[in-house]
Amino acid sequence: MKKRAKKVLEEKEEVLCCCEYVNRHGERSHVAACCCDCEDLDDACDRFMKREAQKPESLSQVAAVVTDRIRVPWLWGGARKLELSIIPPLILLPALLHLAALHFMLGLVVLTALPVLVLWYYYFTHRKKGRTLFFLSLALFSLAYMYYLFITEVVPSGDVGLLPVVLVSVGVVLTLLALVHTKRDPGIVRPNQEAVHSTVTYYAPLVDRDPSLNGGRQDVTMTVSNRSGSPEQAEVKESSRKNWCPVCRVVRPPRAGHCRICGVCVLRLDHHCVWINSCVGQANHRSFLLTLVFFLLTSLYGIILVLQSVCPQQNVLTALLYCPGVYNQYSTALCFTCAWYSSIVTGGLLHLLLVQVINVSYNVTEREARIALREKTARSAYWGLVVDTGVYSLGFRGNWSEFMTMGDKLNPPSPADLVALVDDCKQANRE
Repeated sequence: MKKRAKKVLEEKEEVLCCCEYVNRHGERSHVAACCCDCEDLDDACDRFMKREAQKPESLSQVAAVVTDRIRVPWLWGGARKLELSIIPPLILLPALLHLAALHFMLGLVVLTALPVLVLWYYYFTHRKKGRTLFFLSLALFSLAYMYYLFITEVVPSGDVGLLPVVLVSVGVVLTLLALVHTKRDPGIVRPNQEAVHSTVTYYAPLVDRDPSLNGGRQDVTMTVSNRSGSPEQAEVKESSRKNWCPVCRVVRPPRAGHCRICGVCVLRLDHHCVWINSCVGQANHRSFLLTLVFFLLTSLYGIILVLQSVCPQQNVLTALLYCPGVYNQYSTALCFTCAWYSSIVTGGLLHLLLVQVINVSYNVTEREARIALREKTARSAYWGLVVDTGVYSLGFRGNWSEFMTMGDKLNPPSPADLVALVDDCKQANRE
């Protein structure tokens, strides 16, 4: 029956045209009907016109309808849903940068307010533990838009040769490739089903249990752990209780953590990075650092080329602070404004890279450093920039050697601890 229903569903998806889709109620709809038959919106507008109080769930329902109906036509499988958080950076970033290029004071206001707004939105979403594509969209569009302005505004001036253009292009491509590799898999903790054996049923009553319950039947899950009878089983069970994740229903290995934004447990969890919309863990930590390095090198080189083009008479180190006549032409003012914007972004990511390098040198993750500082079990220096827990450190060379090879040691966690914990819970319920 399930196979037949699945086959019917697949047939329905195949016959959808590029502008059709199945809405959240399971009904077939069309992108041209995005403003039709919206009862929730009609009800909200009627209450607003009549000056009546809105229902508590009306706004959330309207938002759900709008999110479900904003679609992009797609050739295969019907129209695809468009995440609304992607759109604001595509509109606001070019508008604000062009506004900032009109006058020096406007540039000062915009370039001060823009980071403040981004940080406010970051703390707003971080407090709600919500997942958003806003920051990933902002990062990718910033990279693409800066490269576009570099090709269309700086290169035609004739001050940049072919080799610098090739180097910047290669840097952008390497950054994107490293980002794609980073987003593949952070190292999600998954139970190994091969070590769990089948359930065996015994028709024998327990000593301390009424045989009339469950027909005198006892279900026992046979595993490697509960058949071995090893003396270390008590320690394994105690470790299982401590590292048990009730959300993912797995036993976390040492240094693994649960991400409340992604909803998964990650091996050697460092942090959840909003700029890549993914966790940074054991499987993608190296590629994450590589992405930062490629981006910073490309950005710094691009900023130098832009400043040399718009401020040829000034030193590169002082051109950002003093560049006379840069606002005489709108094109040079726009390039100068983008150089300032890129410098702000580069400064923030440079701080992130510095923190990451220090943490790797001390063999501590950002999550472990945060917990240790909260519990006051770590040594802190340089205003919290250096945090040393002293738990996993193997020395500078040993820490970096472990970091460079940890991606090759992604062994799936054994479910022995998980089954032992489940057996304990069952035994406690029986008692």
